Amino acid sequence: MEWEVVIGIENHVQLTTASKIFSGSPTTFGAEPNTQASPVDLALPGVLPVMNKQAVDRAIRFGLAVGAKIAPASIFARKNYFYPDLPKGYQISQFEDPVVIGGAVTFGYEKDGEFVTRTVNLTRAHLEEDAGKSLHEDYAGMSGIDLNRAGTPLLEIVSEPEIRSAAEAVAYCKALHSLVMWLGVCDGNMQEGSFRCDINVSVRPKGQQEFGTRCEIKNLNSFRFIEEAVHVEVRRQIELIEDGGKVVQATRLYDPDRKETREMRSKEDAQDYRYFPDPDLPPLVISNAWIDQVKAAMPELPAAMRARFVSEYALPDYDSLVLTQSKAMATYFVAVVDAAGKENAKTAANWLMGDVSSTLNREGVDIADAPVKPAQLALMLKRIADGTINNKTAKELFGDMWAAKSDDDNLVDALIESKGLKQISDTGALEAIVNEVIANNEKSVEQYRAGKEAAINSLIGQAMKASRGKANPAQLTELLKAKLAG
Repeated sequence: MEWEVVIGIENHVQLTTASKIFSGSPTTFGAEPNTQASPVDLALPGVLPVMNKQAVDRAIRFGLAVGAKIAPASIFARKNYFYPDLPKGYQISQFEDPVVIGGAVTFGYEKDGEFVTRTVNLTRAHLEEDAGKSLHEDYAGMSGIDLNRAGTPLLEIVSEPEIRSAAEAVAYCKALHSLVMWLGVCDGNMQEGSFRCDINVSVRPKGQQEFGTRCEIKNLNSFRFIEEAVHVEVRRQIELIEDGGKVVQATRLYDPDRKETREMRSKEDAQDYRYFPDPDLPPLVISNAWIDQVKAAMPELPAAMRARFVSEYALPDYDSLVLTQSKAMATYFVAVVDAAGKENAKTAANWLMGDVSSTLNREGVDIADAPVKPAQLALMLKRIADGTINNKTAKELFGDMWAAKSDDDNLVDALIESKGLKQISDTGALEAIVNEVIANNEKSVEQYRAGKEAAINSLIGQAMKASRGKANPAQLTELLKAKLAG
């Protein structure tokens, strides 16, 4: 039987506020346990929550970015369940009336060797507080409770079940991760738990409209784990059904060491949480003036920037999509083009998507921390354009620029001079090289003159080698063809 995978994703995004959602406690990561928990976070008798306006600002910003409706009035509710690290015995969240309704996320990814784009609709995004953290590793036979995280503001973003593969799930999460960082609503640090993913997975026979029974894989904090967990859970469900069993709705955890998911608890539905409006918090009322104020302060969004790159810089759609995957990459690209000129925009895009990105990946460096500054890369592109160096030499030069880790804007010219990288364009020098290559490669010369045009590539290669890669390729080729025609 052919199976179809159905995936919906809930992303818990920690908002970049200095204080918690309902108290003035700081949200700094890594503090000593229980040093950032106020009486409100500890749920001491008589305390009352107070809404953090900055958390609402960030929720509005996200909603505007994904084309969602911002609810004019939304309600906070108590979501009742017991955890040792949940002091109140309930979590303040939103249920019936979330602050963000609908919206969509568009993303691109490689599928069967082609770059495709997809749009996944969002159900909602709602504000809520985080729970604390149970600590097990450092206490033999006991657990510790750290309530520093209790009350940290979260925006839970819920997708429609429109994702159909592990690759799509990863691409969607990467796009969402990039967007919340672009907007400045989240720092995106997955290792610190700032961006966590709960993946709801089910399978059904291909062509069937009814959904299968889903299982939720909880708290995935890396894109690799998302991909692995989906593959593992899909295989588990298919094998279970084909062996005559039934999938039971449950919350599961992914074990990356054993490459398996295991049941954490039977899955609760909304009624199990006994949601009811929190009597301590009035409705959250958001005026049009508030929305307009947030909108006016928003950065240029990726979709608008992509369109601008196509119209202003004449970039292909693919290039503009890749360059706007992260704000840091887009900012770097714009800085390079501003310095190098719009006529070098396509060359700049090629370098960023090629040598620059591969070096960043190899070195494990973010582009914001790249030792080659935009002004330096721009000057290198100008030196390619004006014929000072060729593309082959530029690759060597880029490596030297990276290793130099210098802020000097004139680094490019200094390295070209000190390493003797200047392109040979002198006709006399090139003619001597060409004469030598023709004399030493009689077979290739005969083949070219006999009509085998590809034979000239070998001669060009020999000439470039003789010039130590510094010959002007276009001038060299023209001169070589003229000599061979004579």
